[in-house]
Amino acid sequence: MPNKGPSQRQLRVGEMVRHALTAVLQRGEIPDPVIERTVISITEVQMSPDLKIATVFLSPLGSDDPQPVIKALAAHQKLIRGKLSPALRQMRYMPEFRFRPDTSFDNFARIDALLHSPEVARDLADEESEDKE
Repeated sequence: MPNKGPSQRQLRVGEMVRHALTAVLQRGEIPDPVIERTVISITEVQMSPDLKIATVFLSPLGSDDPQPVIKALAAHQKLIRGKLSPALRQMRYMPEFRFRPDTSFDNFARIDALLHSPEVARDLADEESEDKE
C-alpha cells in the first residue's frame, strides 16, 4: 500500500505549531546569540502520526550554513517547548522538536538551472517546431 501522506489533522497541527514557533522566534524569547542575530524562516513543520514529534524545517536567512542555528535551537528545545505550551495548550502532548535544514529552495534552484540549460532549451525549441508543423 503506497504512503498516502500526512492526514488533515497532522497538517493542521503542523501549521499551528509553525505559527506558534514563529511567534516565539519573532518576539526574541530564546536567549541565544546565534538565534538572536539570525532571521529564521520556519518553512514547514511535519508532525508524526501520533503528533508527538514535530520535524521543523527552517532556513536561516542570510546564512549559507544552517547548522549553528539548528544546534542552538536543539540546545534550547526544553525552553522552546515551555514557551510554546500556552499557544498549544489544546494538544494532549507537547511534541518533541527535531530541527532540520530546509533544502527545498536548493531543489528549486537546481530545477530552475536545469530548465534554463542549453540542452533543455534546445529540446523545448525542437518540440515547438514540431508542434507548428
